[in-house]
Amino acid sequence: MEAQLNTPLPQDTICAVSTAPGRGGIAVIRVSGPEAVTITDRIFRSPNGKPLAEAKANTAHYGSITDEKGHALDDVVATLFVAPHSFTGENTVEISCHGSTYIQQQIIALLLRQGCRLATPGEFTRRAFTNGKLDLSQAEAVADLIASTSAASHRLAIQQMRGGFSRELARLREQLLTFVSLVELELDFSEEEVEFADRQKLTELAREIERVIKRLSDSFSLGNAIKNGVPTAIIGETNAGKSTLLNRLVKEDRALVSDIHGTTRDVIEDTVVLQGITFRFIDTAGIRETHDTIESMGIERTFQKLDQASIVIWLIDATHAPQEVEALSQQILPRCHGKHLIIAFNKVDKIDDATRQQLTQLYDRLTREMTDTAMIFLSASHNQNVDTLESMLVDTINLPQAKENDVIVTNARHYEALMHAHDAILRTLDGLQTGLSGDFLAQDIRECMHYLGEITGQISTDEILGTIFSKFCIGK
Repeated sequence: MEAQLNTPLPQDTICAVSTAPGRGGIAVIRVSGPEAVTITDRIFRSPNGKPLAEAKANTAHYGSITDEKGHALDDVVATLFVAPHSFTGENTVEISCHGSTYIQQQIIALLLRQGCRLATPGEFTRRAFTNGKLDLSQAEAVADLIASTSAASHRLAIQQMRGGFSRELARLREQLLTFVSLVELELDFSEEEVEFADRQKLTELAREIERVIKRLSDSFSLGNAIKNGVPTAIIGETNAGKSTLLNRLVKEDRALVSDIHGTTRDVIEDTVVLQGITFRFIDTAGIRETHDTIESMGIERTFQKLDQASIVIWLIDATHAPQEVEALSQQILPRCHGKHLIIAFNKVDKIDDATRQQLTQLYDRLTREMTDTAMIFLSASHNQNVDTLESMLVDTINLPQAKENDVIVTNARHYEALMHAHDAILRTLDGLQTGLSGDFLAQDIRECMHYLGEITGQISTDEILGTIFSKFCIGK
């Protein structure tokens, strides 16, 4: 069942601009492959005349890039990395030039004329994987690190890139290999009815492996939220102040605010980083009875976004809260099971203490049979308690559970593979309890190993690799 991908090592030399497109102070052009140093030496001139081929590894050299006619294009710094001690595991030269787009294009054209090939998206990282410098999950973490937009997503990406997830999976596969080896050894001596594998110990081991795989797969909901942003829907009646609250949260006038009912007819989204966590706030069309076709479509999208959200902020106008609750509770509350619901009474600057007490009692009645709910009084227009709401949102992510060295799954491909691996180990446990024959046990164990190996690239195909690395930017 296990089939390791035997990808041939690259024989050509590639180049690309590795910094972001546009004009800046400097740009970095990366050259990697067997002829990287030789090709660069054809266009690089050092003041002392010494070629890079004679320089020490991991050193930087000032010089100039010249074309075939000897005309200088730019003064640069060339950094030399000698195989296997480079990102790709190949000879690599990184040319730091001035950030002019024209200069970058001219240097790339020179390298191509001297024998380089333009790199495809993600090809440098793919070569690092092929040359054993990174496994597949670490390679994917490189893309996540580049795309990280918050402290939490950065921390998860860098931990995975450094191999935290890979070590956890390697330990599981090693245990499974011991497991399956003992079972398969019994098959070789089936006629003698020899039992090499203690079924009780195997059951304990399988249970431990099942617990670890379950913990990893369960972490995906948190990891995905940290990586892609926590979807947070702001819902409520028309004119409850949803757009005003969104503007306060994102610190700009993102949504149109008006006293006219039904102003917001479509979904408006924006992201904000709060204490290192990215939240995707979704301002939705106000919910009310309407015969307006466009507004009705907006309200339908409101319920779609409500179903997709992890956190729901039900914003209620505190000046006539009982009427809003009566009108909307049957539409909203049943959709909030399994989500974190924050009931926010808005416009509290217009009510007295007695009304606040009544609203607290109303909240208690509403959420009597619900879990994972919270309440807050605020005034979006006066920016009152909006900072408290932000703290409540961060608390819902429960980051204290995500300790510094915890492995958290952020990749949907990894999650899918873990779910398959979990199914296989559950079948193994069931087989151990029912006395299933060793050949069927071995098949389930190897299937579990197969899916764990898919995550790190020990089991892979060119199609999977092509899909993964095509999402990278050129130059990485």
